[in-house]
Amino acid sequence: MYIKIYFGEKPLFLCDEITPDLEPYLHHDDAVFIDEFSTPALKSMIYEMDLPHIHAGILKHNDLKALKMAFWKKFTLIKAGGGAVWGEDGALLFIFRRGKWDLPKGKLDEGETIEQCAIREVEEETGLQYPVITKPLITTYHTYYESGKHILKESFWFEMKVDGKQVLNPQTEEDIHAIKWLMPSGWKDIMENTFPSIRDVLAELKKG
Repeated sequence: MYIKIYFGEKPLFLCDEITPDLEPYLHHDDAVFIDEFSTPALKSMIYEMDLPHIHAGILKHNDLKALKMAFWKKFTLIKAGGGAVWGEDGALLFIFRRGKWDLPKGKLDEGETIEQCAIREVEEETGLQYPVITKPLITTYHTYYESGKHILKESFWFEMKVDGKQVLNPQTEEDIHAIKWLMPSGWKDIMENTFPSIRDVLAELKKG
């Protein structure tokens, strides 16, 4: 089992075993593998992942829960909820924000559940009304720097649907400048200009 965390485009895997899909990363000269659970090891991995010549990392320990807890303490944690919204015709809703295609999501507000957060963010960012969650999808993780802090964002994704044809209203104050519906056959251009975590959400959707 593993948890995948993105540092920009680069994946870091926290794992308790080397699964077949992790095996190829072990054979790259520009990947980091650390089989040790200690504060220096955690700090070293975080440092290495920020180096430009490193493309991936694997941090292994037999107690994944303990490894996750220790790793999380090195960051300021932000939780977010987001939605992959299907229209009646089988098209998925995408937003264009800050030069990349994305899915609507946002930070969890105090006092709301993560499901309420995901629905609220979809409504606010797209103008859609009454999106309905059909099932949870995956949780994605990515890091970034903000105001001198190293942030780890934990995004909970939900599959949703909306009824009827609705007027779309991009939330420009959140730098959203375009919204469009796309059938799965038209996702190729999206995949080439989006974030790796969004590619993971789309891959999960394709599993059905």
